[in-house]
Amino acid sequence: MAWPVSAQDADAYVPASGDAAIDRHLADINEYASRYPAAFADEMGRYYAVPRAYVEAMQQQPDWTAGDIFMACALAQIVGQPCRAVVREWSRDHEGGWKAVAGRLQAEPGSAQYRRLRSALEATYRRWDRPAPVAEK
Repeated sequence: MAWPVSAQDADAYVPASGDAAIDRHLADINEYASRYPAAFADEMGRYYAVPRAYVEAMQQQPDWTAGDIFMACALAQIVGQPCRAVVREWSRDHEGGWKAVAGRLQAEPGSAQYRRLRSALEATYRRWDRPAPVAEK
């Protein structure tokens, strides 16, 4: 289950995507968006076809993190659904984290859709000129 995150408890955020690299990216996106909320909203609008006003409204929701917003909207684009549909699916039931939500959308970890999600994350990080987060040793 994902929880709201602040700079002090960034390690507590667990998106449970079923992919450790994706989880690290989503936690790092929380950090990035806390410092650059407008740039995050721009990214989502420009590259993930989500109205900026929708992203900004989601950023104000206490139960949503930037990582979750990214996951919902990127996953939606990959499975050919509007972001709002995936937001509704997550809001309806996210007991098993993003892995369970993705599975219900026919985009299980290890699938071609998840590989596309990893590629989308890599492209976002290149645009941000931000190094990818690495696993702690």
